[in-house]
Amino acid sequence: MTGPLDVSALYREHAPYIWRALRRMGLAASDSDDVCQEVFLVAHRKLSSFRGDSSPRTWLYGIAMKLVSDHRKRTIRRKEDGISAREMVADAPQAPDGIERQQTKALFDKSLMDLDEPRRAVFVLYEIEDLSLQEIATCLDVPLQTVYSRLKSARTQMQAQFRAVFDNHVQTTPAVGGQ
Repeated sequence: MTGPLDVSALYREHAPYIWRALRRMGLAASDSDDVCQEVFLVAHRKLSSFRGDSSPRTWLYGIAMKLVSDHRKRTIRRKEDGISAREMVADAPQAPDGIERQQTKALFDKSLMDLDEPRRAVFVLYEIEDLSLQEIATCLDVPLQTVYSRLKSARTQMQAQFRAVFDNHVQTTPAVGGQ
């Protein structure tokens, strides 16, 4: 994006990313719609204060993080606040390889939701949204070393959850040849 920032152009270019990020932060689809709109309202109000120290995408993600935090403080924890793995699988297009892919996606999404918010934010920004570690540090306003630590911890937890499911699956799968 070149030239002066325009909120309409920001919306066209970044709204799908922000909406996905909000979902990955654990908001229900209905809440994500509202908070996504709010992100761009805040961006419109603060457009003149954008200094260009980060990319517009990173700046918008920072706004989204703040609004998610505010949303959670305002909302009494209800069942629909969190996103269930079942809801995410239902929203996903059906994969050609069917049930196995759906189960893997459901496990990934559940594992992602089991991460605490700081580690989930770093994991999503790095592993899914392809931001650099420095961009993440800027976006979250934390030291670079904190980003490294959160990413390592998130990866360790995700791997442990996948390993536990895999080990359980291997133990419950009948041996070939009736053994």
